[in-house]
This record gives sequence, C-alpha cells and structure tokens, in this order.
Amino acid sequence: MHHDERDMRDPVARERDLFTRLPEIVARALTTQGWREHLGAVDAASIRSREALAPLPVLRKSDLSALQKSRPPFADLMAQPLNLFGRLFTSPGPIYEPEGTGADPWRAARALSAAGFRRGDVIVNTFSYHLTPGGFIMDSAARAIGCPVIPAGPGNTEQTLDVVQHLKPVGYCGTPDFLKIMLDKARETGRDASSITRALVSGAAFPPSLQAEIKARGVDAYQAYATADVGLIAYETKARDGLVVNEDVILEIVRPGTGDPVAPGEVGEIVVTTLDPHHPVIRLALGDLTQALAGVSACGRTNMRIRGWMGRADQTAKVKGMFVRPEQVAEIGRRHPELARLRLVVSRANEQDQMLLRAETSSSSDDLARSIGDSVIAVTKLKAAIDLVAPGSLPNDGKVIADERPVG
Repeated sequence: MHHDERDMRDPVARERDLFTRLPEIVARALTTQGWREHLGAVDAASIRSREALAPLPVLRKSDLSALQKSRPPFADLMAQPLNLFGRLFTSPGPIYEPEGTGADPWRAARALSAAGFRRGDVIVNTFSYHLTPGGFIMDSAARAIGCPVIPAGPGNTEQTLDVVQHLKPVGYCGTPDFLKIMLDKARETGRDASSITRALVSGAAFPPSLQAEIKARGVDAYQAYATADVGLIAYETKARDGLVVNEDVILEIVRPGTGDPVAPGEVGEIVVTTLDPHHPVIRLALGDLTQALAGVSACGRTNMRIRGWMGRADQTAKVKGMFVRPEQVAEIGRRHPELARLRLVVSRANEQDQMLLRAETSSSSDDLARSIGDSVIAVTKLKAAIDLVAPGSLPNDGKVIADERPVG
C-alpha cells in the first residue's frame, strides 16, 4: 500500500537526508540573479537544518506575478534556461510555471498510490489541460505508475460521461465539485458512472458534507494539496488522519506575514522549500493556513502530517481550482471608474463555490452590472453575481475578498 520504501523511512533519517541535500539547492539558487537579490548574502553550505533555514527571507507567492512581469519570463528564479523545460504554463495572476522533463515532474504519483491507485487502473482526469498545469500534474503522475489516462479536462460533462460509460475507468482526478456534477449528471441522464470507485481530488475545498455525499455515491475520495509552483505538497491516506507531506519537500508553518516558525500545533502559514536543482524554491509562502499534527500516520507513513487547508493567511482565495487575488479585484475597479469600494464574497451553495461581487456606485443600472460581470470573467476566468450598492454600504475594513466558505 506504499509508493516506495521512502514512505516509511525513519523520520530522523529523512530529515538528515533533506538537509544534507539542501545546501546544493541553495547554491544552485544563488547562481540566478533573482534568488541572489532575494536571499542576499547567504552561505549555502551552512543551510543544513530547519534552524538555519528559518532566518532566510520568505518569497510570497502573491508577489510572483509582479516579479515575473518586471523580469520575464520567470523573474530570474530558474537555474536553467526556459528552453530546457518540458512544458510552460500560466496560472491566474498571471503566474508562469515551467514543467520538468522527468517521468513525474510534479511528484504527484505518491498521492495516487496513497489513494489506492495501482498499475492498470484507468483514470478519467478532469483537471484542465489548457495553459494551466493541473491536468498535466495528475496525467504524468498516473502514467508514472502505469495508469492509462482519459484526458477529459473540465466541462463537456455529457461527452465525458459517454466516455466513462464506454471505457469504465475506476478512478477520477479533478476538483471535488466537478466530481459531484458528473455523478449528478449521470443519475439525471441515466448514464452509468458506477465504474468510478476511487478519486483523488484537489483544487477546491472538500468540506465534510461533500465528503459524505461522495462516499454515499460509492466513491472513495482522497485529498491532495498541490500548487502549480511546486507540485504535490501533501496528500491524504487511507488512515484519514490528516495529509502526509510529500517526499523531497521541506514544509514549514510560520506566523502569517512573517517567516517565523510557529510553536508545535499552532495554526500558521505554509512555507515550502523543494529540492529541485533546475527549479529551486526556497521558502515560498503560499498564503494557506494549516496546523502540524503530532506523531506519524496510522497508515505507516512517517513524514510530517498537516491538518489540511484551514483558510487563507492573505486575501487570495481559490475558487473552483483557480486563484482569485486582490489585485484582480482592483483591476475590475480600474475598468469601471464609476465604482467605489469593491468586495468579492466567496461562498458555497449546492456544494459548489460561488462568487458575489458587491460594488459601491451612485449610478446603478442593469447595463453596468452586465458590463462588470463581463469584466469579472475576463480578469478571473470565473463568473460572479453582481450586487450594486449605494456608496458607503460596504465595510471600511480594507478587505476586498471575503471568503465565507466553511473550513474543512
């Protein structure tokens, strides 16, 4: 039931291995102008422990878009030229990401193994294959463990169900929201999707209510925590006792807005360092909150465990698998100078993410609301309901994104 012997390494041996390899990664990072400017005067050879890593400055994911715009294509943070990577992607922000050339460049195969997938299992992958890397993260991982992949992507639900009915995949990869949509549509149209009994879901919240519904529909679904910047970070196992941190990843939990590690068990912001010499990532602050769990998993995997996603340390929100940032809300305001204060409210309805943009204006009209709705789609690639309110109606608290979804 384990991916390889590294799953069950002695924790002390794993920690020693990570921090024996880290100085070389820091040295590689310092060959780039971007990392030299960010890290400053650092002795790479001395970064051999968590205590030595903690004083290094964090790099905020929310800053990557501006950094890349000022110094394209990757803000001088890559240790090899663009043309030596495999694929090149862009995520909302925009943030540009390269893919390595190995068999499992995003290190996601371990999560599929933990979810029970084995060689020969056919998987329908509904993450997007268009510009963003989600589809390829899971596709390459599945094929690395010998699983044939149906590259469905999101949408086209009825056509995808026709393929599912014909090819009978045992597994699903995608957002939990879209899994529910598929199962609902299958029931509504009389299509047979009963072959799908396992799932690895990511990219959106998976609250207990949706977990229970998916389980009741005959699908054993597990969560994966991944980002386009660093790949697979942590994953759920059959023990259901939190998410196990991936191999070759150093995960820290810090006090939001700082780089200071929190006390054991305290909720804080996730900061990730990865051991990729071509795409070094040193203390990337992701903006997500979590909590470290004591002890090792009952499944036998011995790496650090986290509780999972517990909200955002900043105002960035992930909606239907896409990041929505405060600067995008500001861009919508710039496109409509007749608007004053804006507030994007993210909520859940019918087990799906919903967005409502509330905007202060003294010139409310249906035409303006439609125009703003078009701007929301153009800027975020997502739809939102529009609520035009009188000037002074919204709280003066500096918050432009209010994530009101239940945590869990």
